[in-house]
Amino acid sequence: MSRMQERIQKIEPQAVDGDLGEFYDAVTELLGRVPHFYRTISNAPFLAMLLLPINAAAQREWPGTRISGKLKEMVVIKTSHTNGCNYCYAHNTSLGQAAGITHDQIIAISSEDYLTSELFSEREKSAILWAENMTRNTAQKNTEVYDRLRANFTEGEIVEITILCAMFNMINRINDSLDILIEEQSEIDKIKSSLHLDPVKMGRYLGWLADHWPTEFDSMNKQAEDAAG
Repeated sequence: MSRMQERIQKIEPQAVDGDLGEFYDAVTELLGRVPHFYRTISNAPFLAMLLLPINAAAQREWPGTRISGKLKEMVVIKTSHTNGCNYCYAHNTSLGQAAGITHDQIIAISSEDYLTSELFSEREKSAILWAENMTRNTAQKNTEVYDRLRANFTEGEIVEITILCAMFNMINRINDSLDILIEEQSEIDKIKSSLHLDPVKMGRYLGWLADHWPTEFDSMNKQAEDAAG
């Protein structure tokens, strides 16, 4: 298969209207653009619609989270680099820079030397280490790694970091398994505008989702099929 041939046909914004078009508007509001990831998973529209608020709330900085956007992106960058997910790595190094992560820090996170680097605080190191161990599935038995994390974060913060890392392990697998194409850098960089999540926009989307949740599901699935075709 040629690299330019997509495994799953993307649903392009210009091909959608109605509820699916309004969903794409919400993706842009919450995530800064409609990335290829959402253009692909919208072939399963209801799952995409349910994933969006979790994706935005877990990853972005907003009043309902205890973790800064900068630290969140350190966790995501380490997760994506450990998995070798080029798609997520490209998007999140861009968002990470918007959050204040320097180029040198990105290089250090992407190496095995971050624990001895002077570029990170102990709090940041413990979160990055936890993300690496979660991604390698060694976190359960590595009590030293957990104890280091627990010394720097509350239980609520640990749950947030853990959910974020687990979510990106899932997103990494989706992007890699479906071989989703990486956008041009100018398109990737649109993610920077979404660093901070507006709770009002999130509430508006959740209200829209509740109001537009159907009792019959075939029509939306058919709309997605037609738009992809």
